[in-house]
Amino acid sequence: MRRKRVLPLAALLLSAPALAGTVPAAASPQTTPAGPLRILLTNDDGYNAPGIRKVFEHLTAAGHDVTIVAPLTNQSGTGTKMLSGTTIAVKHPEPKVWAVDGTPGDSVMFGLSEVFEGQAPDLVVSGTNFGPNVAGLANHSGTVGGAIAALESGVPAIAVSTGGFAAPDPVATVNAMRPTADFVVKLIDRLQARSKSGQLLPEGVGLNINHPVIGADGKGTADGTSTTFQDPQAPLVPDFTDSGDGTWKVGVKFAPQPAAKGGDVEAVSADRIAISPMAANWNTGPADFAKTRALLAGLRP
Repeated sequence: MRRKRVLPLAALLLSAPALAGTVPAAASPQTTPAGPLRILLTNDDGYNAPGIRKVFEHLTAAGHDVTIVAPLTNQSGTGTKMLSGTTIAVKHPEPKVWAVDGTPGDSVMFGLSEVFEGQAPDLVVSGTNFGPNVAGLANHSGTVGGAIAALESGVPAIAVSTGGFAAPDPVATVNAMRPTADFVVKLIDRLQARSKSGQLLPEGVGLNINHPVIGADGKGTADGTSTTFQDPQAPLVPDFTDSGDGTWKVGVKFAPQPAAKGGDVEAVSADRIAISPMAANWNTGPADFAKTRALLAGLRP
């Protein structure tokens, strides 16, 4: 499915030179205003993390109307989890900032239902966060989960991460969040210009952006962009050790595999920005659907 979506979106994004309450679910595709966008900004590192603040700063400087609705605390790895409690605490520590004591999905749903009640934002941006959300990591990412929550509600969404498979250097990664934020602004400019006041992105399609850390200090410029698919590998391998008392110690081993050609891991490893189209569902493509239907032909209860 992802491979089949790459070429049409590549034509949409990269045909020019490479870039260096109730929830208001959309009954019909949203149109894009010609001027500044109203953006809901979330993440999984927490509302006051350096990545989300850098993106807020750059998007605001570009003239967009940005409101942070993000987790109160670090929610990395929470995936698409949301609405798991009967109550939720919400703080409003400063203008244009809401801190939700829940997951990125909780934050987005609260933002759409309450902060943006009556008029959905033009775009949800989730990130940028520490570390990559490529390959199997994306399946469990709170950053991606926040974008998925928006897509489920009919709102265009972009997930953004900074880093690669190499062991992260905190200082270099924070430095790299500046060019990441610069790229987000350029990307939104491109999408808005190409939309011609129509849809910002194809209906039901979001983007998972992974920006590499370039140079020892992280201040370098990425070597272009690649429209990619999500590498199928799962680089994190669980490790369980029996403690002998009915409990098990849980560890994780990092065991990356060779990068798939055309995938997000390959792009980020080559110092390129990976742009992976994504949908808010787990449907297969037509070929795999047909194969599965053939396997099940004649099956009866």
